[in-house]
Amino acid sequence: MTTIHTNDQLTRRNFLKLGLGALSSLAVLEISGASLLFMQPRSLNGEFGGVVAAGAVDSFPLSSVTEFPDGRFYLIRDDNGGFLAVYTRCTHLGCTVNWEAEQNHFFCPCHASVFDIHGDVENPPAPRALDTFPIEIADGQVWVDTTSVQQRDKYEAEQLALA
Repeated sequence: MTTIHTNDQLTRRNFLKLGLGALSSLAVLEISGASLLFMQPRSLNGEFGGVVAAGAVDSFPLSSVTEFPDGRFYLIRDDNGGFLAVYTRCTHLGCTVNWEAEQNHFFCPCHASVFDIHGDVENPPAPRALDTFPIEIADGQVWVDTTSVQQRDKYEAEQLALA
């Protein structure tokens, strides 16, 4: 009777090949899973590109500016009680503007454009007023629709949403 010798020993080289293959497969699976999650549409309820529930009308004092970073807008409550939602993007090159309460204006750090409390240009190079978003006031709540940006040349009182 003859015996057949098989060389089924796990050598160091085979062990490293097997380990490297397993780790490579795991890495491909993780990258694939992350890519699929990245490509899935997000729920935009309450974020930029959706309708944002800003809050109760009474929670915004007169002459106030409230930032909504997820919605990418500032909600302005005029001294007459009207609301205006201005986009945080500068109309010059799209940098993010900041509200400077001490100076009572919006400031673009990229090229030093300055906008008043209603978003009108006070200091160029911005060519026009900050863009706005439509506002709806229903049942004492302020709703801002960030799905449609409204361009404007300057502030006019008719742009305010009255409570």
